[in-house]
Amino acid sequence: MTEQEAPQDTFISHLVELRTRLLRAAMAVIVVFVVLFIYPGPSAIYDLLAQPMLASLPQGTRMIATGVITPFMVPIKVTLLAAFVLSLPVVLYQAWAFVAPGLYKHEQRLALPLIASSTLLFLLGMAFCYFVVFRTVFHFIANFAPESITPAPDIEAYLGFVMTMFLAFGITFEVPVAVILLVKTGMLTVKKLRAARGYVVVGAFIVAAVVTPPDVVSQFMLAVPLCLLYELGVMIASMLEREAKEPSEDTSDITREND
Repeated sequence: MTEQEAPQDTFISHLVELRTRLLRAAMAVIVVFVVLFIYPGPSAIYDLLAQPMLASLPQGTRMIATGVITPFMVPIKVTLLAAFVLSLPVVLYQAWAFVAPGLYKHEQRLALPLIASSTLLFLLGMAFCYFVVFRTVFHFIANFAPESITPAPDIEAYLGFVMTMFLAFGITFEVPVAVILLVKTGMLTVKKLRAARGYVVVGAFIVAAVVTPPDVVSQFMLAVPLCLLYELGVMIASMLEREAKEPSEDTSDITREND
């Protein structure tokens, strides 16, 4: 084998490995989708997703579907979304397994806890959005609407809104992981992160104003957790930074004693 063929073979082997990992991740999503499609079924899953909106509508009011195939396609999309969320640990594990061979041992030890915590935090963000934000925002909008209006939301528009909010709150709850990574990789220090608090607060409200509906309630319910999670990340990063300094200090003390 020539020197020129070696890098090419390595590149092809990486492509084969990537294809294998993607196929395994896709298969996990498909298997969960088939199970959910059989039981409880797309209609039941969509009804569960629509429950916060239905609870805020006047009694007897239902959501509407303006498209011809919308009543079929929207529940299918919701089921696919649920399948992806439930299979997220497998998808993230396949991503980690692909990059793990190129990592150092201490980086590999850090990767698995990060994957587990990222998955948990993303699911917590979606749960907070579903159980707290949706019910609060929808009731606020329903009470604010004039009595001459009968709200009848379109199911496709509702799905787009829900997916945007789930993504926004899921990413928001990843802030502690992002902060810890910035400190562990040496890109920023805890001191600099604490000094940037004011900018983070302003940025949080700007992001909330762009992502959420134009009402004060939903903006506060995204911006406030973002700021609190940033502080939580700084606190954990500070503890990790302190623990990392202690062994080096102990080592230096032992070196002095030996001298």
